[in-house]
Amino acid sequence: MKITAEYNREESDVIEIKSASYIGDYAIRLSFNDGINRVVAFKSFLENSIHPSIRKYLDEHKFKEFEIIDGNLNWNDYDLIFPIYTLYQGKV
Repeated sequence: MKITAEYNREESDVIEIKSASYIGDYAIRLSFNDGINRVVAFKSFLENSIHPSIRKYLDEHKFKEFEIIDGNLNWNDYDLIFPIYTLYQGKV
């Protein structure tokens, strides 16, 4: 007898970002796999940081080069990334 189980991502308790779009002024609209949508403003976080590896994302061109990798928002191969739950709450 062979036992198999199917993994259905839609029924998972794991929260993931399905889509993200830059809307201007360092804000990104995020759509999550449970249907929730949030606008997250990153400008204050970037401006208040003193670390150069974070402040470099005040260059709007660099900031807009994010990707969704494994259900999370990611810049430059994990150079900048935030906890998914924080983004889900609409915060950074």
